[in-house]
Amino acid sequence: MKKSILIIFLALASVAFAATDSAIYGKDLIPNILGYDKEGSLHLGQWFTILQGKYFSIGFLAIAFGVPAVFLIHYLVIGPMIFSHDRKKIHVFTLFHRVIHWLAAISFLVLVPTGFVMVFGTTFGGGEFVRVCKELHAISTVLFSISVIPMLLMWIKDMFPTLDDIKWMMIVGGYLNKRKDPVPAGKFNAGQKMWFWLCTVGGIVMILTGAAMYFQDFKLEVIVQMGLSQIDFLRASAIVHNILGMAVAALFFVHVYMSVFAIKGAIHSMITGYKEEEEVEILHSSYYKKLKDNKEI
Repeated sequence: MKKSILIIFLALASVAFAATDSAIYGKDLIPNILGYDKEGSLHLGQWFTILQGKYFSIGFLAIAFGVPAVFLIHYLVIGPMIFSHDRKKIHVFTLFHRVIHWLAAISFLVLVPTGFVMVFGTTFGGGEFVRVCKELHAISTVLFSISVIPMLLMWIKDMFPTLDDIKWMMIVGGYLNKRKDPVPAGKFNAGQKMWFWLCTVGGIVMILTGAAMYFQDFKLEVIVQMGLSQIDFLRASAIVHNILGMAVAALFFVHVYMSVFAIKGAIHSMITGYKEEEEVEILHSSYYKKLKDNKEI
């Protein structure tokens, strides 16, 4: 018995020694505890508990069921847009564009569902399934990290707001009627631009906040200089990550619906690089006019 107690004591002592440089369990532990909710703190304890314990799960649940339900109604009432395949095909995306896009797409196809599993981890009973999803989420983040900077650089020049975007928003891109009226939009419409900025800039923030939560126990000099405790930083990371996660999940569902269901055959442009001429003429009328004026088609 005494021998067992000694072994346990030595094991705990070795862990404590190893943690002396820890940002959470080492010499910073007591200052973190004493500084909890005091002046200079971010006072996130109560907000973190309320948001993490209740509202985030409600928000993700509403997105998981609400967004697909809206799209199902749209599909049944309005139906998909169908464009002629008998006219020219307009080259829109290079091979490099398509490869980078599919890297990001594959990563999101894993990131979004595994993110939902982690949010509702207790509902799934925790355990090995949730742990596997956590690791898949981390691996997919690496894949997304490879694609996000090239994606940002190759499309950013076409993603700044224009007057067409205001007009597009006013008519919701023409998706609420069955007519084929020309829609004011450049190479990318306002919806695609919103998804781009959230996916790239928001995605980079999610990579950083996700890494903070994944590794947890690390030290960054910039955090120390800002006077933040590690627990404040982790709580802030969790709150930001979840808020962005809800927005990303919602717009990801939108992006998938538009490319697979709402516009028949639209996904082929990310396989072949070509769009149907009528699709460009109707859904990207300003871009089509520019191509015609420049005699590119």
